[in-house]
Amino acid sequence: MSLDSGFIVVMSKVIELIQAQLSNEAVLLGADVTARATSYWDPSPTQALAIVRPETTEQVSAVLKICHDQDQAVVLAGGLTGVVEGAVAGPDDIVISLERMNQIEVVDELDNTAVVQAGAILQKVQEELDDKGFLFPLDLGARGSCTIGGNIATNAGGVNVLRYGMMRNLVLGLEAVLADGTIVSSMNQMLKNNTGYDLKQLFIGSEGTLGVVTRAVLRLYPLPSSRQTVLFAANSFAAVTTVLQRMNAELAGTLSAYEVMWNNYYKDVTAEGFHRPPLERNHPFYVLAEAEGVDSESDIERFERMLASAMEQGTIVDAVIARSEADRQALWIVREEFEPLLPAYLYDISLPKRHMEVYVEKLTQQLADWRDDSVGYIFGHIADGNLHIFVTPYDEGSHHDTVDKIVYGCLAGLSGSVSAEHGIGKEKLQWLSSSRSQSEIDLMRQLKNMIDPKNILNSGKVIS
Repeated sequence: MSLDSGFIVVMSKVIELIQAQLSNEAVLLGADVTARATSYWDPSPTQALAIVRPETTEQVSAVLKICHDQDQAVVLAGGLTGVVEGAVAGPDDIVISLERMNQIEVVDELDNTAVVQAGAILQKVQEELDDKGFLFPLDLGARGSCTIGGNIATNAGGVNVLRYGMMRNLVLGLEAVLADGTIVSSMNQMLKNNTGYDLKQLFIGSEGTLGVVTRAVLRLYPLPSSRQTVLFAANSFAAVTTVLQRMNAELAGTLSAYEVMWNNYYKDVTAEGFHRPPLERNHPFYVLAEAEGVDSESDIERFERMLASAMEQGTIVDAVIARSEADRQALWIVREEFEPLLPAYLYDISLPKRHMEVYVEKLTQQLADWRDDSVGYIFGHIADGNLHIFVTPYDEGSHHDTVDKIVYGCLAGLSGSVSAEHGIGKEKLQWLSSSRSQSEIDLMRQLKNMIDPKNILNSGKVIS
């Protein structure tokens, strides 16, 4: 028997063992696998030996124990909206999808917590909690597809990080299954629990390399009764940061989002045939700001007074305020739907705000030096130091390495990071050392080797 055929026999045994533990409909094979796209960004068929869809933590444990015993590589799939190839599988991998573990199990209205299964879609969680009078503040453009488990695995950020923090700040406890099937249940429901190592933090942001998160205790907030949203234009980056400082100081801690768009981003997503431009398209900078409070009358008065003062001083040159939810959505869609810019090379970097203008100038110049038709579209969560960058032309990915070197190379000396919220995955693996010291990487590798010594969980992602 050849090595290849022997490998096929072993793989068939793995599937048979898993099928014996789960129902047949829980294990997708053949055409049912390839009928699924690789990711939101890659429509090519999924390549995997099987897609396994457990319904309980115990079933996840049983599947991982089998895979561990058989040295079977496993890839974890959430909503497949990630952009760093963190959930891309190969033909010999088994994909574990928690799509059937998608419920809110408990909402504690006294302690403001919810126990949620990892396969729950973020938007459905938001809407169900909204109906109960609670806000789960994590919010991002992929809300309709991404899952709570994926948000935890990638330590998702989004538009409300300024006020509520990243996913790491919104998880009180979780349950995870290790590579050998061991269940680690740390479903803490308290804000204060100072009893040794905070083990949940090992799994938040680990991109599925240390374990499979199956359930979590999420921190909730009272639903805001007041929301003010404005899109304004500014003539300089200094004006953008000045208004941010004023809003932080004068809005009584209610500022939750502050999104910047450079002119070429705004101009191209509001081109004819796409979004209607809420403001004229010739300003250097556009900012979408939002504040959430509990006293509508005073919040509105404070918000509009601050905007009027900024306009009198010239830091804001034009603005439109949302007067209804429809108005608000019309403003947010400009920031969140960017199809006219695609396909493009996508980047997610962070750096101190004081260095952003220098970084953008360097990036723009180096892209122009590379090729005359290159464009860098820049936008993002400026309040928390996060910029998103789309670079065109895409050229079917043939210049990816070149563009990487330009985008990440311009961070040199600016105290920046090659990933603000999207993680490392496979795509940014070679750039990890530019943002983390060798001792940090060595410690990461030691943790990986200790917790997953056979390297079966998301192998080749985050840590090589």
